[in-house]
Amino acid sequence: MSFVNFARREVQLKIVYYGPGLGGKTANLEYIHNAIAPDARGTLTSVATSKDRTLFFDFMPLVARAIENFTTRFQMYTVPGQVMYNMTRRLVLRGADGVVFVADSQWNRMADNVESFANLEENLRLQGDSIDEIPYVLQYNKRDLPNIAPINYLEFLLNNRGVRRPSFSAVAVTGQGVFETLNMIARMVLNRFVKTHARREAKEADLVLV
Repeated sequence: MSFVNFARREVQLKIVYYGPGLGGKTANLEYIHNAIAPDARGTLTSVATSKDRTLFFDFMPLVARAIENFTTRFQMYTVPGQVMYNMTRRLVLRGADGVVFVADSQWNRMADNVESFANLEENLRLQGDSIDEIPYVLQYNKRDLPNIAPINYLEFLLNNRGVRRPSFSAVAVTGQGVFETLNMIARMVLNRFVKTHARREAKEADLVLV
C-alpha cells in the first residue's frame, strides 16, 4: 500500500497488527494513540462487539518525520482475532507494508498463537506476499500475568524460521514494549520502502531516511 505523493511531499505506509483474539492488538493502538501528541496522530476508529472484541479493524494515521523533506503517514490497522472473521482479516491485510504479530503469552493461548501465525502466513500467500519477505516483528504480550510461557518457548514456537525477526516483551495496557515494537517495525518498513519502491518512483537521493 506504500504510496508517494510528490506534490504534497507525503509518503503513506500501512502497518497491520495481527494475532489471536484478545491478545492485545487493540491495546497497542490505544496506548500509542493516547501517548503521542494530538498533532502527530489522527482519529482512532474502533468497531467492536458487546464483548469488546474488535470486529472489523482499528485505524490510526500516525504522522512522522522519518524521510527527509517528506511527511510519512503510517496507516495503522488491527485485524479481528476471531477465526470466523478471516475474510475481514484478508481485506485488512491487503497491501500491508509491515506486520506486528501480537502473541498472547499465557500458556492456554499457545495453540491460538500458532494457529493465528499460520493464518497470517496463509493470508499473505493468498495475496501474493510471503512471510519471509514482508517486514514483521513479534510482540509477546501480557508478560505481567502469572501463568505465562517463557520467552524462549515463545521464540521456539513463533520465531524459529531461517532468519529470526525482532521480538519484544510487552504489557500493552501499560505501554511496556509498545513503542519499542512500533519503532522497530516502522524502521524496517521505511528501510524496505527506500530500497525498493523509491527506486521505481524517484531518484533514490530524493527519499532519504532522517
